[in-house]
Amino acid sequence: LGAASTDVLPGPPDAVPDPFPSLPLGDAAGGSSRVPGMVLKAFFPTCCASADSGLLVGRWVPEQNSAVILAVVHFPFIPIQVKELLAQVQKVSQVQVAVLGTWCHRQQEPEESLGHFLEGLGAIFSHDPWLQLCRERGTRFWSCKATYHQMSNTLGTSTEDQVMLIFYDQRKLLLSWLHPPAVLPGCQGGETATSTGGLADIFDTVARSEVLFQNDQFDEVPVRLSHWQSEGVEASILVELAKRASGPVCLLLTSLLSLLSAASACRLWKLWPLSFIRSKLSTCEQLQHRLKHLSLIFSTEKAQSPMQLMRKANMLVSVLLDVALGLLLLSWLHSNNRIGQLANALVPVADHVAEELQHLLQWLMGAPAGLKMNRALDQVLGRFFLYHIHLWISYIHLMSPFIEHILWHVGLSACLGLTVALSILSDIIALLTFHIYCFYVYGARLYCLKIYGLSSLWRLFRGKKWNVLRQRVDSCSYDLDQLFIGTLLFTVLVFLLPTTALYYLVFTLLRLLVITVQGLIHLLVDLINSLPLYSLGLRLCRPYRLAAGVKFRVLEQEAGRPLRLLMQINPLPYSYVVHTYRLPSCGCHPKHSWGSLCRKLFFGELIYPWRQREDKQD
Repeated sequence: LGAASTDVLPGPPDAVPDPFPSLPLGDAAGGSSRVPGMVLKAFFPTCCASADSGLLVGRWVPEQNSAVILAVVHFPFIPIQVKELLAQVQKVSQVQVAVLGTWCHRQQEPEESLGHFLEGLGAIFSHDPWLQLCRERGTRFWSCKATYHQMSNTLGTSTEDQVMLIFYDQRKLLLSWLHPPAVLPGCQGGETATSTGGLADIFDTVARSEVLFQNDQFDEVPVRLSHWQSEGVEASILVELAKRASGPVCLLLTSLLSLLSAASACRLWKLWPLSFIRSKLSTCEQLQHRLKHLSLIFSTEKAQSPMQLMRKANMLVSVLLDVALGLLLLSWLHSNNRIGQLANALVPVADHVAEELQHLLQWLMGAPAGLKMNRALDQVLGRFFLYHIHLWISYIHLMSPFIEHILWHVGLSACLGLTVALSILSDIIALLTFHIYCFYVYGARLYCLKIYGLSSLWRLFRGKKWNVLRQRVDSCSYDLDQLFIGTLLFTVLVFLLPTTALYYLVFTLLRLLVITVQGLIHLLVDLINSLPLYSLGLRLCRPYRLAAGVKFRVLEQEAGRPLRLLMQINPLPYSYVVHTYRLPSCGCHPKHSWGSLCRKLFFGELIYPWRQREDKQD
């Protein structure tokens, strides 16, 4: 690009003209129509800056008054073969590729007659405008001319346009994807941002012309080209072999996954109580979620858009990382007999938790924090909950000989992925704390009954009642007996409420502690399921693959010389990468707002660890 190009810093924003000015209506005719007052923009690949002299092959974009140069055709060549090659490229890529002009590299071509020969090629490959790019010998300067032959023949004088030369990295532009304006961030400070509409034509031209890059100057073909080169013939052979082998492998895996899907959709699973258990266990939900991911990954249907391709890649990386972490967990569990250690520690931990619960209930049956409780109700509730703890300890000791075998088989499930193992852990925690859940349900139902009873009796005192048909509070007249019985019931419920509320408060706190642990596990599972790891890896290692726009850097700006710019890709910010490519999560756990959670806690409504169909999300 020139020896001193890296020493030229960008000028102020007003020093760089807009490469994509708005086009006046009625001035952009098809073909090679000239737009008066617009600077012709020639997008030149940096990989062709040192190429031998030849023809410039590319696409003319009349709407933007731009020429996108894709390759350079080298000597010797036969014009009819060049035209046949371009016709084949147009048929496959649906891009109007043509010979746009000539390229002269004077540092490699000492013959002075070469320039006159290149000028004469305009009669064979007729195109308006006809570009003439030349890199001068011994200097870092370039000369650019755009000649209109049709207007020259009409007016009898030579007609030329001012040319702006814009260099671009063809490899990065070919591999990148320009995101639509809906997901683009605002312009970053200090950078010259361009409109996405004008850039879309440039990105689309390079992406769809990939068939032109299959031949290069080292192949034994009639037409030799210089352009962005691939990573070598050997790598291409390996890639082709992998592509051919991926078809049968994906077909086999798709067949196996279809059998699993058919087995999971069997009517047997829809029978009660299997359907109820299947809908409440986190493990079943996670397995079903991963089965959908695998079905989409190994589907033989080709991705129709870059978004679908990126979604498949994110799912594949998520599954591979999940399985890798699961295998690490499996190796850790089966080393040094850690499963036996966990089994031996599980029963003492359960006994210790039950013992602490017994001490807590004995404290509640006395005078907790100096509060005077209703003695009769306190003793009934305490003995009722102590009996449940005794049943739970007996159940744990009954299952203690089989705990190690259960943990060993559960550990094997880690080979299906870390998320499956975490889901099983969440279900195990739910089973081990089932007695706490029972205590919470008993206390919540009793507290809710008293709250709703007090609210109904309070409406009775005010001469109102709840109209069930119209779902509203209406006025009502009560007789003396009804008011007397209502007063007695209200007094009894008011004096029994502190005892019930204390038991409800204690067991609700224990229940919230268990739900918090399960929520952290579900949060980690959702993070592995939905985090777009492949997109984040691309943004970190190859930021040009996720393009949010471009910026232009001034390389040369001198009087009498064409303006030379370097087009660089602005990567998409990390927050927009996560927001755009985030995968859908499992969604089996409830998502309550703080207002909804506080309302349910105050009125004694049950808080489930799974999502209810009739729940209204705030």
